[in-house]
Amino acid sequence: MQVQQSTNLRVMEVIVRSPGTALDDIVLECPDLTWNQAVIAIDRLSRVGALKTRSKGRGLYTVHFSNKAWQEAQQQTLV
Repeated sequence: MQVQQSTNLRVMEVIVRSPGTALDDIVLECPDLTWNQAVIAIDRLSRVGALKTRSKGRGLYTVHFSNKAWQEAQQQTLV
């Protein structure tokens, strides 16, 4: 459970710094995570409504926070 939370936080930190970043760029920004770990974290967070993915063409996806999650993430980074 600790690893899952840590992975989620790493992914969310990247999205806070670069909203709408490409899925592949998230993986590059987290070199200690495998591609699978990053994608599973994004999938998990999107299923609970924290993230949204958008297709930008064949095989290219961007990742965004939901409105509520974006506000919460901004508040946490200010603390």
